[in-house]
Amino acid sequence: MIDYLLETIKYLSTGASVSLRIFFVTLALSFPISIILSMSYRLNPFFRRLTSLYTWLFRGTPLMLQLFFFMFGLPAFGIMIDRMMVAYIAFVLNYAAYFTEIMRAGIESLPKDQEESAQMMGASRLKTYRYVIMPQAIRKEMPTITNEVITLIKDTSLVTVIAISDLMRNVKEIVSRDFTISPFFLAAVFYLLMSFLIIKIFKKLEQKFDFMDNTVS
Repeated sequence: MIDYLLETIKYLSTGASVSLRIFFVTLALSFPISIILSMSYRLNPFFRRLTSLYTWLFRGTPLMLQLFFFMFGLPAFGIMIDRMMVAYIAFVLNYAAYFTEIMRAGIESLPKDQEESAQMMGASRLKTYRYVIMPQAIRKEMPTITNEVITLIKDTSLVTVIAISDLMRNVKEIVSRDFTISPFFLAAVFYLLMSFLIIKIFKKLEQKFDFMDNTVS
């Protein structure tokens, strides 16, 4: 029994590593993209229209549909990419759209006189957004960002639809083969642990922003 459990954990850990890889790549790329897009939304009318179209498209269609499109639609145009790259592209584009809207809401909730005051002191619009507006917007939207990151770790399970051997696909294989439900509990422990760590990390970040605000004031 112990040997079987260890073998199951070992096999599930290979799938969990795939899930974590998708999670970290998506977060590392989508959030910086969202900052750039949310800034361009305010700084340039042309990019504002493009960004609005992009966020409408990727927030208005299911992530699963986007995975199917990049997996089976791109080859119709002669574009061949492997499954992991499909997952990266779909997840980054999808989550960048959500993070962009979150950051845009944070920016628009701030008093406009802060931007005007910074410009009167000689700061360019780019520097104003980089050093004044964006840090406050991130701080203000931290709870929403945390929820979105937790959703991201759970959404990685969607890659099973394009036959990537992530955690949930490995779970289903073991359940179908051995007629046991223990892998479900192990998968639940993984997702709960990741959610717990995400909450702890973002709580620390929130406290850091609070400390910086108190120092400035």
